[in-house]
Amino acid sequence: MENEIFTVRCYSKSELAMMYFPELSQEMASQKLKRWIRRCTPLMGELAECGFSTSSCRKDLTPREVRLIVRHLGEPFYPEEV
Repeated sequence: MENEIFTVRCYSKSELAMMYFPELSQEMASQKLKRWIRRCTPLMGELAECGFSTSSCRKDLTPREVRLIVRHLGEPFYPEEV
């Protein structure tokens, strides 16, 4: 099996959340990622400079926002395929 490499691109918030928390429902994963982002003050500061807000109705994350999230929280988990 080849190791998957995370690709920085535009992701929906829920898509990225499911990559971090594949064992949770989509709603719970999204809420948990939002909490992690809010609790990381340096990340929130950098995201705010991009115009990002956790309360925004916007559903997609720009590649720049994704890059910042991954830099502060690490790459998402990839479960091994059976």
